[in-house]
Amino acid sequence: MTGVRRLVVHEVRLLVSIARWVARRPHGVGRGRAFGYARGQGAMMFGFGFVCVLESACMAVLLRDHPAVHRVVFTLDLYTLLLVVGMHAASVTRPHVLDGTAAVLRIRRSAHVDLRVPLSSIASVRRELVTTHTWDADRLDLAVAAQTTVTLELSTPVRHLTFLGRPRDVRLIRFHADDSDVLVRAVRDLTPERTVRPGGAGATP
Repeated sequence: MTGVRRLVVHEVRLLVSIARWVARRPHGVGRGRAFGYARGQGAMMFGFGFVCVLESACMAVLLRDHPAVHRVVFTLDLYTLLLVVGMHAASVTRPHVLDGTAAVLRIRRSAHVDLRVPLSSIASVRRELVTTHTWDADRLDLAVAAQTTVTLELSTPVRHLTFLGRPRDVRLIRFHADDSDVLVRAVRDLTPERTVRPGGAGATP
């Protein structure tokens, strides 16, 4: 899939997510257990939306003598605002999903990350608040409001595709969940023999 096609597909997902948000229909939960992550970004997304509205109002004043240009700019501003709403809607309607039947933890981030981690690949899981993230080829950081709250260590790597489709094999995943303690306990309940501290006898704290 080309970069342009991926961009179009991503924007379509954002727009569809708005309809799902209004209809209260989450995506891809099925028989699994959903864990949200959008609660912490609400204020930030509202701020982005407010900036878009303010910018549109300022441009309306500046371009009042150029109606044709103003119509184009207003259309772009409106579409940008729609994408901002779509980003938040996608985060709400595409939660993390723990599916014990399929033995998979589905880790997601808005409409651009949907990573299926087999429970058999999980070596350890723990609640860990991290607010500073540096790039590492073997690690995937999916921060919300600049923080992650769950750290997942894998015994075997999983393949992640970047926004433009470039593959990366990751062994450690950091992501955010609103109820991180509950998610960690739920994963441990399904992987009790693997979520142990290396060299130790008990579950990771």
